[in-house]
Amino acid sequence: MAHKPLCHVFTDDPNISIPNLIAALSVIPLEQHGITRNRISPCACKIISNLQQAGYLAFVVGGAVRDLLLGLEPKDYDVATNATPEEVRILFRRSRIIGRRFRLVHVMCGKETVEVSTFRGNLPVDKKNTIKEDADEHGRLLSDNIFGSQEEDAMRRDFTVNALFYNPASEEILDYLNGFNDIKARQLRIIGDPLQRYREDPVRMLRAVRFVVTLDIKMDADTVAPICNLAPLLQNVPSSRLFDEILKLLLSGHALTCMLDLYAHGLHHDLLPTLDLLMQQTSGGHFITLVLKNTDDRVKQNKSVSPGFLFAALLWHEVLKIWNSRQTMGEKSIPALHKAMSDVLIAQNKKLTIPRRYNAIMQEIWVMQPRFLLRKGRRPFRLIEHPRFRAAYDFMLLRCESGEIDKSLSQWWETFLNANFKEQEAMLLEDIGTKKQRKIVSTVK
Repeated sequence: MAHKPLCHVFTDDPNISIPNLIAALSVIPLEQHGITRNRISPCACKIISNLQQAGYLAFVVGGAVRDLLLGLEPKDYDVATNATPEEVRILFRRSRIIGRRFRLVHVMCGKETVEVSTFRGNLPVDKKNTIKEDADEHGRLLSDNIFGSQEEDAMRRDFTVNALFYNPASEEILDYLNGFNDIKARQLRIIGDPLQRYREDPVRMLRAVRFVVTLDIKMDADTVAPICNLAPLLQNVPSSRLFDEILKLLLSGHALTCMLDLYAHGLHHDLLPTLDLLMQQTSGGHFITLVLKNTDDRVKQNKSVSPGFLFAALLWHEVLKIWNSRQTMGEKSIPALHKAMSDVLIAQNKKLTIPRRYNAIMQEIWVMQPRFLLRKGRRPFRLIEHPRFRAAYDFMLLRCESGEIDKSLSQWWETFLNANFKEQEAMLLEDIGTKKQRKIVSTVK
């Protein structure tokens, strides 16, 4: 292995984002890593080639390199370069600059979009007194558009396994932080001082959980140690970023394990406190477990998963608890349900804001649940015609399977849906005991 020592030592000033480390470059040849250029996205290769021909440095970076080394197929490719966003934009007609906190360029190539970022650098010494303008009171970076060298860029990344640069032209990997050996050891190690790096961006704690579970690796002791104590820092992260990261966890194909790990590290309290149910031997805990297992199965079978359905399930027992409480106090069922839904969504949005487009789906699924109990007249037929019927029906099946409500309800509906029209007419209940039907039979166990 060729070694090229670098004499770039970063300051240990606590106001500076880069940790006190020495970057030492290792150039890893094809014979060692085994990644040939034909395994790289043709679009990423074309973009890198164009940048290099224009006189810039350019590499595949981050997750794609990591995944290829682990024998996985990358979902997307990121490119890092010393060209500024404006210079990249000039080179590629089908491109646009995005972002404020991190300015990037999206380059469109056929149906593929490749993210091109400029090497991030350290804050210049003469500007270190202005760092407060770029970080909040807890140390979270509010902007990061200081450009620098490739080795500085490696230091600014979150984990060593994500700080590898692959050059398709030479088929070499450039490794400044021993990330290649960490991948071989299946170890996740944060770059620099964990306390400082998590404070800069608390979302790194969620990413650590996702990488450990989805890549089947382990965090080293220093990386995992501060997480429980720093979990409250997630309150300071913009809700849209938190939602995106939680959604990645839920759609990773390992949702159940990810949620259990969030719970184990105390990261769920300020995001989804309802996950406390996962550790309880109740119908609520069983319900969430079933939902997450079902989600994992669908992801692994390449089936679609509705985020609205997922969050409706994760918050259902909060709704159910308030719904039943309001009915106990004498409120009518449907108004009580609507108030319970509102209470839960308001409380949840103070922690993790769920986008409105999913809120609407969640509320439709919840509102339809008592309608499954009304099996008389034309009501079952009208219910079937609802655009969200299938989602609400699957939701009801999981409620039955978890033991929240009697399985006879799901059996009746399954028979009804598989029957012909005459058989369906015969199944409809007589118009008796209407009040009893309207009373919600589900309880929190």
